[in-house]
Amino acid sequence: MRFEFITRIAAPVEKVFAFHEREDIFSYLVPPWQKVQMVSREGCLEVGARLVFRVFVGPIPITWVAVHTEFVRNRLFIDVQERGPFAYWKHRHEFSPDGDGMVLADRIEFRLKGGTVVDFLFGWVVRLQLLLMFRHRHAVTKRSCEG
Repeated sequence: MRFEFITRIAAPVEKVFAFHEREDIFSYLVPPWQKVQMVSREGCLEVGARLVFRVFVGPIPITWVAVHTEFVRNRLFIDVQERGPFAYWKHRHEFSPDGDGMVLADRIEFRLKGGTVVDFLFGWVVRLQLLLMFRHRHAVTKRSCEG
């Protein structure tokens, strides 16, 4: 399954990329309605960086480990789920110059645990949650970087 969210930001690509490198970026980008706790962070965005966080599905905590597998400064970074709630998760964060600004694109490939039937029945719920989350993330990024 795939999800994509794209936003044009009137700021240099270098500024938007640097915003994502902030040590406290997680606290900015997590929507206030999502219960997520950062457990540990090793590295920043470079290859090998590792994030461990706890997400809550209702009252149930789930540990999610994401590892960065690709990195090109001011262009992209990719993280994949090493352990977590999905059968498969790959998230491309892309930064593209566009005239006097840039385009921020988040592209996600995922599969739910349980196979094709579970994807068919519940994939739309995940896409809706991703839509709400990335609307928030891109709005925060745009507001922070355009000012």
